[in-house]
Order: sequence, then C-alpha cells, then structure tokens
Amino acid sequence: MSAKDYMEKDYYATLGVAKDADADLIKKAYRKLARKYHPDHNKEADAESKFKDVSEAYDVLSDAKKRAEYDEIRSYAGSGGMRFGQPGAGFGGGTGFPGGFSSGGQQYNVNIDDLLGDMGNGGGGFDFGGIFGDVLNRSRNAGRSRSTRARKGGDVSAAVTLTFDEALNGATLPLKMSQEGPCPTCLGTGAKPGTYPRECDVCHGTGTVNRNVGGFGVAEPCTRCHGTGSVVDEPDPACGGTGRAGSVRTIQARVPAGVKNGATIRLKGKGQPGENGGPAGDLLIEVTVKPDAVFVRDGDNLRVNVPVRFDEAALGAQVPVPVPGGGTVTIKLAAGTQNGSTIRVRGRGVQRKDGTKGDLLVTIDVTVPTKLDDTARAAVESMAEAVQQSDPRSALLAANKKR
Repeated sequence: MSAKDYMEKDYYATLGVAKDADADLIKKAYRKLARKYHPDHNKEADAESKFKDVSEAYDVLSDAKKRAEYDEIRSYAGSGGMRFGQPGAGFGGGTGFPGGFSSGGQQYNVNIDDLLGDMGNGGGGFDFGGIFGDVLNRSRNAGRSRSTRARKGGDVSAAVTLTFDEALNGATLPLKMSQEGPCPTCLGTGAKPGTYPRECDVCHGTGTVNRNVGGFGVAEPCTRCHGTGSVVDEPDPACGGTGRAGSVRTIQARVPAGVKNGATIRLKGKGQPGENGGPAGDLLIEVTVKPDAVFVRDGDNLRVNVPVRFDEAALGAQVPVPVPGGGTVTIKLAAGTQNGSTIRVRGRGVQRKDGTKGDLLVTIDVTVPTKLDDTARAAVESMAEAVQQSDPRSALLAANKKR
C-alpha cells in the first residue's frame, strides 16, 4: 500500500470497527463482510468492489506492523505534521485527493498526486515519501534510543611479544586488560544509591522530541536526557552519574601455533562487555615474534645453515642437524656435496592451520680451517698433489675468453 492509500482510505470505517478494536474483533468484522460481499454469493453490481475494499482493509489492519504504519501516517497527516483542509480545486488541474493543506497559518489548495508524485523514481516535486519514511522510522525506533537498548561492547587492542618457539608451538598468555563496565556502586543506573532514574518529563521516555520546521515535524534527540529517555536527579558520586566504571581483569589468551610476526589475532567476545545485555566486543592481539639465533622462517618452512668440514662434504658423512625445541635429526651428506647445497627435512617446519607442517631447509656451509698443524698441513698438501690435474676454474676462464 502507498502513503496515499493510507491517507485517503479509512480502513476502520470500511470494516465498521473502532480504531482501538482488537485483532479478534477485526477478524470477525472482516469475515462477516467478506461473506456478505463475496462475488460468488452477492450478484450486486458493486459487490466485487466492496469485497476488494474489505480485503484490502483487513490486509492492513490484521498485520500489526502495517497497522502501526497506517495509524502513524494518518495521525501525522491529520495532526501537526500536515493538516488537510476543505475540498478544493487541485493544483495544476490534477484529479487526486481533493483538498488542501495549511502550513504557517495559510491555506493552500493542492493536488495530493502532485505532492506524492512517483515516490522513489527521482521525479521532480517534494519528496513526500521521504517524510513518511522518517515518520515510520521514528515510530519504529523511538524506543530504541533509550538507554535500555542493547549495545555491543567495544573492541580492545593488546600487544604481545613471543619467543620463536612460542610462535611455532602456540602459547597461552595471561593478559591484564583495563575495561569499562557497569559501576558497582549504582549497578549501572548512574543514580546515587537509594535513588533511581526517572522518566524524562520532556520526551516522556522516548529519547526524542519533535521540532516544527515549516509545518513539518522533525525528530531530534531530547536535550534534557540526551536521548536516553531517563533523567538522574542525584548522580552517583562514584561514577559521576555515567553508570560506568573502570576495572582491571586478567584473561587467558590462546595464541595458535604457527602465528607469524606482525599478525593480528581476533578473539571474539573477549573485549569490552556489552551494555544492557548486548554482546561483548572482540580482543585484537598484535603479535611480535623475536628473531631466533638458529632458525629463520620462510613461509611455512624453516631455514638453518649447518657448517660441515671439507672432508665430510668430499667423502660424504652422517651430520646432526638442529630442529626446533632443542633436538636434532641426522642427515646424510652424499660424497661431493657442494657448498651452499640445500637438503630438505620434511615435516620439521611450521605448523599449518590444517595440522600439517612445512619443512626444514638445511643449507650446507663447507668450512675452511684457519689454522693447520703439521699433520693436517701434510695431508692437505698430499691431497693437492693428487687433484692437481683437476682445475675447477677452467670452464669459467674459457667462457670469459669467448666474450
């Protein structure tokens, strides 16, 4: 139904009931008239039209939401918002609702079709749909502006610093948090103990007041109660009448395994408590991971440099390699392993969300002794003579000559 229908049609009169009729009385009146005018039983010329009118009236008045909107629009149009005057000629020669309206003490004869226009189509003229949308919204939301409306608590941020192993394995950390909640002295009412807030005598508890602007009512927050709908005459000195007080609490925050440096973890419901039964906010934990002396993270993998002797790389060897947590695993070097080679140890990396783990990437670092005793020097000189015919730089030098 349009706002125009709501203003022009008196559905209560159509059903023959009073405005305060309850749902049962409306239903009985509808059934009686529907039987009377049903086209299958009543062959009078206007029976079908009356049956449609009765059905339309019942469709609106039997629905609590539609009925409230209908009553609000007709009340607004018939009171301070807009007052329709005596029948008169339509402005611009239209054939809409015959009558006028008064604003600022003057009487105007207008066509209601011109005022209503094609609401929502962007056409010219006054946005009458917007006015009634505001009326309906105020009707639906008036009670929500009171202090009793449930509100979600605010989010809280916290910063934690983890060791490398804590980040890999996960950790449960005690976090001390400052929070604001209901004042324990006044129990959140803001009133001095022994007294209570009273209903605002300006807005009568709605939290809003209507201000007349050019003949139209505009809803604004009540300045007396600041939109809460209640007034505290004797504020609680403990909270200054705010009803809120600060406190400190400790929560146990679980950081999942595998968290990265710089990540933000959201713990739902661990933030500021809600008001009037509203849900608590969230806790946002910003994570910093300390660098490790042994391992470097590379995505879901870990990297580690492992020094080996020349003979181990040349001849092959079983080499112990560190793993997170302080243990070791043994890897096998093939004979002739080159410096900088990488060996993959599967499943020794970072835990993923699905429970699997990345790998440990071992980079071989062939070391050269800085000091040799006589025995070691003799051994190296003997090896040098044995491999003298093998020049590792020959390919490089040859490529340089071709440039």
